[in-house]
Amino acid sequence: MSLAVLRSRALAGLAAPEVAVEVHLANGLPSFTLVGLPEAEVKEARDRVRAALTQCGFEFPARRITVNLAPAELPKESGRFDLPIALGLLIASGQLVAQGLDAYEFAGELSLTGGLRPIRGALAMCLAARGCRRTFILPRASAHEASLIQDASILPADDLLAVCAHLTGTQPLSPATAWVEPPCPEYLDLADVKGQTAAKRALEVAAAGGHSLLMSGPPGTGKSMLAQRLPGLLPPLDEEEALQTAAIQSLVGGFDAARWRQRPFVAPHHSASMPALVGGGNPPRPGEISLAHGGVLFLDELPEFDRRVLEALREPLEVGAIRIARAAQKVEYPARFQLIAAMNPCPCGFLGHPSGKCRCTPDQIARYRGKLSGPLLDRFDLMIEVPSVTESELSTKTRGENSALVRGRVHAAQERQRHRQGKLNAQLTPPEIERHCPLEDSAAHLLKQAMARLSLSARAYHRVLKVARTIADLAGVQDIAVAHVAEAIQYRRGLSA
Repeated sequence: MSLAVLRSRALAGLAAPEVAVEVHLANGLPSFTLVGLPEAEVKEARDRVRAALTQCGFEFPARRITVNLAPAELPKESGRFDLPIALGLLIASGQLVAQGLDAYEFAGELSLTGGLRPIRGALAMCLAARGCRRTFILPRASAHEASLIQDASILPADDLLAVCAHLTGTQPLSPATAWVEPPCPEYLDLADVKGQTAAKRALEVAAAGGHSLLMSGPPGTGKSMLAQRLPGLLPPLDEEEALQTAAIQSLVGGFDAARWRQRPFVAPHHSASMPALVGGGNPPRPGEISLAHGGVLFLDELPEFDRRVLEALREPLEVGAIRIARAAQKVEYPARFQLIAAMNPCPCGFLGHPSGKCRCTPDQIARYRGKLSGPLLDRFDLMIEVPSVTESELSTKTRGENSALVRGRVHAAQERQRHRQGKLNAQLTPPEIERHCPLEDSAAHLLKQAMARLSLSARAYHRVLKVARTIADLAGVQDIAVAHVAEAIQYRRGLSA
C-alpha cells in the first residue's frame, strides 16, 4: 500500500476543523513534499520525522514522498502533525500494518528520539472531536488536560513506538486516567481591604450584575486591592464555562490544572499593544481579553494605555466576542469578561487629596482625562471615586465582611437574574430592559430628571436601568424603587468632580 490517510485537527480560533493527513509514496528520485498551506513549523516536520523514524529503528522511505494536509485552503501551523505524518509514512511503506484508522485521530510533536512532546490546543481539539466518536491519541502531557472532557475517548502515549504497538495490537495504550478535580480555588479576601465602604458596595453591585467598573482615586487608596478581590465575589464557573475558559488557555499553552474552575484575573501592563490585548498575529492568537473570558480584565493606569488599544475594547464589551480578520483567515474568540479599570484623578494623582499637594492645572487635568474617549467611558456601568483612607481606618482591628458573605448575596442575585431572564443584567438588550426593569412612578420621574441634568446618552440611560435592576435584585425585590435608581445614578457621576 503506497497511500495512507490519517485524521488530525487544525486550529482556527476555538474551532478545530478536521484535517486529513494523506501520505503517498511514488517511484522517482527521493524527495519529501509537504502541501496544504503549511506554516514553517509544519514544513520542518520532514526533518523531525526522518530523525524520529531512524532512532526508533524504522527505515525512512527513499522514495518520492508527498504529504497533503487537506483541506488545502485551511492554514496549518505548529508541530502537531508530526505524529500522523510519521505513522502515514510507516503505513504507506508497509512497515506498519494498522487496521481501523478511521476510529482514531492523532496529534503530537515528535522529538528527534521519537518521543512525543505536548502541543497547544489539545483541549480545544478534543472539544471539537467529541461529536465524531473517535479516539484521540495524544502526548501524555496534553492528554492530561484533554481528559477534562468527560465523554471524550483519550489515549495518552509517550513515544512513537508506543503508538505503533497500539495500532498493531501488540500492546494497547491505557486510557487517560479520570480527571481528579482540585479543591475549591482560594481567592484574596475582601476583608483585607480597610475602609472604602462605598467602593466595596460598588464592587458588590458590579459582581452581582456583571457590570464594568471604573475607579478613580489617588495612589495607594486600594483600587488594585479591590479589583484583585472581585473574582472571589463571583460564583464558581459551571462545567461548560470552565471548559471554554480552559480551552482558550490551552490555545496559548497556558493551561494550569490547579486553576480549574477558577475565574481568570488578567491584568496586562499599560504598554500592551493592540494585538496583545484583543488578539492577532498570523496565524491569529487569542489576546488578553479572551484569556479573561469568564473572569476579570483589570486595566490599571487606564489613561496610560494607547488610545487605539482602548478603543478596540468597545465592540467586545458589547458583543462578548472578538472577531479577527486576516487575508487568509478569519477567527472568532469569546471575550465575555468583566472590565475593571483604575486611574488617577490627575497626572500627579493627588487631586482632592487631603494633603493638598496637587499642583496640576485645569488644562493638564482636562488633557489627562481627555485620553479616555466619551464612547469608551459610556460603556462603564459604574464610575466611582476611591478616596484616601484615614489613619483611624487603617489602624482599626475590626475586619469588614469577608468575600464568602458577599459572594452569597451575589450568587442569590445572579440566580434571580437567570431565573427571570436567563442572563446577567449587564447583558440585557434594550427590549429586555423594557420588559424586566419596571420602575415605580417616583423612580421613573427621578430618572427623567437625571437624564436632563446629566445629559445622559441613550446607552447611559439603559446602563443606569441595568444597574438599578441589579441593586433591586440584591435587595430581593421585583420593582425598581427610587432608592435603587438614585444609587445607580450616583454611580454615573464618579468622574464629575
